[in-house]
Amino acid sequence: MNAVMMNAAMKTTTLGPSGIQCSAIGLGTWAMGGWMWGGQDSAAATQAIHASLDAGVTLIDTAPAYGLGASERLVGAALKGRRHKAVIATKCGLVWHTQQGTHFFDEDGHPVYRHLGRASIFHEVEESLKRLQTDYIDLYITHWQDSTTPVEETMDALLSLKKQGKIRAIGVSNVDAPTLAEYLRHGPVDAAQERYSLIDREIEQTLLPLCGRNNVAILGYSSLALGLLAGPIDPARQFTGDDQRATNPRFSAANRTRLQAFFDELEPLRRQFGCSFGQLMIAWTLASGSVSVALCGARTRAQATENATAGALDLPEEAVQRIDDAASAHLKALA
Repeated sequence: MNAVMMNAAMKTTTLGPSGIQCSAIGLGTWAMGGWMWGGQDSAAATQAIHASLDAGVTLIDTAPAYGLGASERLVGAALKGRRHKAVIATKCGLVWHTQQGTHFFDEDGHPVYRHLGRASIFHEVEESLKRLQTDYIDLYITHWQDSTTPVEETMDALLSLKKQGKIRAIGVSNVDAPTLAEYLRHGPVDAAQERYSLIDREIEQTLLPLCGRNNVAILGYSSLALGLLAGPIDPARQFTGDDQRATNPRFSAANRTRLQAFFDELEPLRRQFGCSFGQLMIAWTLASGSVSVALCGARTRAQATENATAGALDLPEEAVQRIDDAASAHLKALA
């Protein structure tokens, strides 16, 4: 057992004006759907969900687009008998049942569109409720924004679902500040889910001030930058199949060498806190004060437990500064 596991309990937070409380570490389930991650293992994914709950994680984040419903089905099956212990976040706005909106990508032979029209959202929520085997969704998030639908229409649909009790809170994702401001003109937004990690900090200047003024919780996704910040990666490792990391320039052999120097510099700090590099990066994400929840993907029990345990690690200001300094020295080329 490492030192972190003997530390305090999981930190908790509140999702904006909704008052919903959840863990400061959230389980991200994109990879569990298999799409863009080189396939999936349902049994291992189920174990990862159970391990997260056992380790104090309550927020489970999923989406219909993660494997065209595969991730939601996994989450629903894994939470049977334990639904009351979870805060489920899922999404709308990436659709394959209609060709309205704007074509975004193809997944498993299906064209997927960005569309946030009222009728489409009502259709999507019913499909998600079936897959998740529940009668309500805690946090319902617009996954990607739709330039063809007025925000007022989208927000009206979400507020209607909230009145009906089918969702408890409203979130947005992959949004710019003007669009978020438009959402806020029509009602409360409880959370914004945005990419955030040690090497992805753009929202500090763009969205954070607006969110702070309006009590919008920030859910930071890709806290480990698709695994890049989880620890040293062998430069010879190959990513296969449809694994997005195979073509991601951040995972080049040169960048993996830069990362090795970064982790070498932080090795004394890692030993000091008795944690893994991944736990150190997740703890930095929370200690930075920019996000309410650090979303961390996992596909195995071991990964889920390791990520969750970082929710009990407190980093003092000097440790946060050492990590920032090491990132400035070695990771500028990755950002």
